[in-house]
Amino acid sequence: MNVIKKIGLGLGAMVGAVGTASAALPVAATTAFSDIQTDGLALIDLAWPLVIAITSGFIVLKLFKRAASKA
Repeated sequence: MNVIKKIGLGLGAMVGAVGTASAALPVAATTAFSDIQTDGLALIDLAWPLVIAITSGFIVLKLFKRAASKA
């Protein structure tokens, strides 16, 4: 039980230290993160039509197989 208490105290101290150590990011880093986020969102927007087409294709194939097996 003592080991669990020691681990809990250690984790509590680490969380407290992380909470108090907040430094501002440089402007270049903030700009880089913004650019990465913008590019990622653009890629996701480009991928949605492809995802919808593939999913629709699988649904159509499954319906065709179901209809062909009943005939």
